[in-house]
Amino acid sequence: MDDQTQLKRTPLYDFHVSLGAKMVPFAGYDMPVQYPAGVLKEHLHTRTAAGLFDVSHMGQVELVAASGAFEDAAKALETLVPVDIIGLKDGRQRYGFFTDDNGGILDDLMISRLGERLLVVVNAGCKDADIAHLRAKLPAGVQVLVHDDRALLALQGPKAETVLTSQSADVASMKFMDVRALALGDIPALVSRTGYSGEDGFEISVPADRATDLAKALLGQPDCQPIGLGARDSLRLEAGLCLYGNDIDTTTSPVEASIEWGIQKVRRTGGTREGGFPGAQRILGELDSGVSRRRVGLRPEGKAPVRPPAKLFADAEGQTEIGHVSSGGFGPSAEGPIAMGYVPTEMAAPGTQVFAEVRGKLLALTVTALPFVTPTYKR
Repeated sequence: MDDQTQLKRTPLYDFHVSLGAKMVPFAGYDMPVQYPAGVLKEHLHTRTAAGLFDVSHMGQVELVAASGAFEDAAKALETLVPVDIIGLKDGRQRYGFFTDDNGGILDDLMISRLGERLLVVVNAGCKDADIAHLRAKLPAGVQVLVHDDRALLALQGPKAETVLTSQSADVASMKFMDVRALALGDIPALVSRTGYSGEDGFEISVPADRATDLAKALLGQPDCQPIGLGARDSLRLEAGLCLYGNDIDTTTSPVEASIEWGIQKVRRTGGTREGGFPGAQRILGELDSGVSRRRVGLRPEGKAPVRPPAKLFADAEGQTEIGHVSSGGFGPSAEGPIAMGYVPTEMAAPGTQVFAEVRGKLLALTVTALPFVTPTYKR
């Protein structure tokens, strides 16, 4: 980003500054990368108590059919994603992804149903392109409403429920991937029990002008601390979760990326709504016949982190290049360096040894099952 580009600010920008946050450019926004506690302590606090993240830079989109029927909006969205939207029950959320005609991933997203409304949260870096994609591809009878007037907070960690029940007792009965419209104190909110850390937690959409009020109320609880982008990245890496632009993009298919679990049976070969999404021929073919490469977990030997886009080799001499590292760093809870990357399918079994090129040297890594930490979602 050049010096002439004006960074956007979330509704919580001034609050971050008041807390002593270090602000950095991210996806066109001025965002907190860490607070005075530092990335390591923020990471560990989220794993043991509750961390509050500002994710207001992400896009919040509502799809509304002219008929007012959820099924019409869902049927339209199914033409863009290989996901069962029509079968999504009221008050539930589902992970999905936009695919292109070549079977690549345009973005990954969260899709919720609240009554007859269809709510979609998209990544900040893809937000403008995703909104344009929806408006260009959906039929005229489906309206695309962008909620720039709302903020989004994520509350993550084993004590997230305790913290949020201080504002509404109703959240205690929510299960993983539930979505509800609730009053948090006197603040109207849309609450989903989900997150990007591998921990139990919530994502909370509120009117922009009430975001700081809610943040102060939650941080007023003894178990809750503010968490920046630095710890958000190490948390999601330990949880084996993809970062768009690193682990997934238009050059990776959902099957190669090991996220084919997001494609329900009804949209697969032989399903009642088989195909009908961009890149279906490739993706269904890969589901049926396999792929030549897969995203896997990697544990480097020693203490040195292996970061993207380090090349991966089959041998210690670096004669046979086989893939690359897509994400990597230090995992505080995993107690050592961890990474994810793409390797040939025949080398994707846990225990397989590969080698990464780091500063001109080849370091050994072991293919490892994902995630690196045990998720604590409330099922």
